[in-house]
Amino acid sequence: MLAITLGYGFIYTCRLGLSIVKKPLIDEGIFSVEELALIGTAFFYAYALGKFFNGFLADHFRPRAFFSVSIFMAAIVNLFMGWSTLLWVSIGLWALNGWFQGMAAPSAVVSITNWFSLKERGRRYGLWNASHSIGEGLTFYVIAVVVSMAGWRYGFILPGILCLLVSVWVYAFLQNDPTTIGLRSINQWSGEEREEKQQAATWQTQKVVFGIRAMWVVAISSGLMYVTRYAINSWGVLYLQEMRGYSLVEAGTFIAVNTIAGIVGSIIFGYMSDKLFDARRPPVNLIFAVVEVVALLLIFYGPQNGYVLAFAFVLYGAGLSGLMASIGGLFGVDISPRGAAGAAMGFVGVFSYIGAGTQEIVSGKLIEQGVTIIDGVRHYNFDTPILFWISCSILSMLLAATLWNTKIRD
Repeated sequence: MLAITLGYGFIYTCRLGLSIVKKPLIDEGIFSVEELALIGTAFFYAYALGKFFNGFLADHFRPRAFFSVSIFMAAIVNLFMGWSTLLWVSIGLWALNGWFQGMAAPSAVVSITNWFSLKERGRRYGLWNASHSIGEGLTFYVIAVVVSMAGWRYGFILPGILCLLVSVWVYAFLQNDPTTIGLRSINQWSGEEREEKQQAATWQTQKVVFGIRAMWVVAISSGLMYVTRYAINSWGVLYLQEMRGYSLVEAGTFIAVNTIAGIVGSIIFGYMSDKLFDARRPPVNLIFAVVEVVALLLIFYGPQNGYVLAFAFVLYGAGLSGLMASIGGLFGVDISPRGAAGAAMGFVGVFSYIGAGTQEIVSGKLIEQGVTIIDGVRHYNFDTPILFWISCSILSMLLAATLWNTKIRD
């Protein structure tokens, strides 16, 4: 659990550096808003494909090697990214980063299903899902402080150096499954031998994922939820700087508050769904989705007060993190057959990051259209992008609610 949680938390710093350095890159005239949107889109679409294909491959390979190689290669790409000022080079590098990052989540989830029983998954997945918030917190506060002192290049170089070291640590600590260290399999230990019935080959098991109607609904709902998630991650710092007048460090601190709350929200989600709802995810999905939408309304339309904004980001982080744990992965794993956990993550992931990538293009265009230049100074209008982001969250909530009676698959 330490290896996959901290490992995934650190690899996250290798994908969010671009969000921190957007304003410095714009101010120095290196890239425009739309060019930065192109770079971000390249990451998301490559990540979507990477998560899909690597999700299916993760069921065939040992998580230890798959996961540590992912972190190592993402680190190398970030080191090169720190020295690139050419648009097409940056697009290519960030797309490569997306592909390698797409190896990490499926292998981590395969590891969870190898080590924990069906009735434990919600809590363990909730703990692992907190890694997203750990990575975001490190990026939006620690990396933001370093960038403000040392320049935009260190938004890529510092995560790259850290993740080179982390990849070695993960390889040393991560264990593939209980049998590799002489223990019984999780099914034997938990008494869930019913799941060890004779199954077809892994590829045949994975094909079942495509025929599950609820899986398609989960995937589309996740895609819509990821529109808002990455809108805040990608453009939240710029919004807080330009529309609220906060400095880079102050803006990063608000986003970091959201991610700290996300750790708590993710863990609460796991315990609520396992203990209060007997591993049923839809009721808890709805609770967390309502919290997320209310928080977004507070962030963008609430009182112009720093304390209210901080509280809104706490609510948003907690609500979003629960949704990421369930709609973004666990629910899909629950309703897929054992042996296809990686495939389920890959299937949901491709929709999630198509949503994130499409958001990057649409948001970039809408933000650019809202820019006016007065006396050589850029002024932003975020009204239309905000409506787009909130609408996607509401649609995601309604779609997920249609799966209220969906049962976990043995």
